[in-house]
Amino acid sequence: MVETVKGIALEPGFLIIAGNSGPPTRLPIAEVLRAADIPALTQTQVVAIKALANLTVVLVRTLIERNVLDESFADSFGMTWDLGHIIQAIELLGGDYSDPDFDDAGVNP
Repeated sequence: MVETVKGIALEPGFLIIAGNSGPPTRLPIAEVLRAADIPALTQTQVVAIKALANLTVVLVRTLIERNVLDESFADSFGMTWDLGHIIQAIELLGGDYSDPDFDDAGVNP
């Protein structure tokens, strides 16, 4: 008989799968990599990621403006993204497609 999954939860480094019977099963996300092994980002790295996202905005908009790219992006590996996808990715990184901000792009050593 195949057991039905009743719920899935996350715990650092593990997926917790609850079934119909018995205790939940803890499955490691990776044998070598655990959430505790991944260092947190520093403020300097967060600022750098945001700056990179905003620089990507300038690059994408320039390539579109110069007719090198249209609003549909594709690569030789079969990945296709539309402009909305690119904008969403940039904004998730802290950038702003319509008004990129470079005031905090410089990181003081």
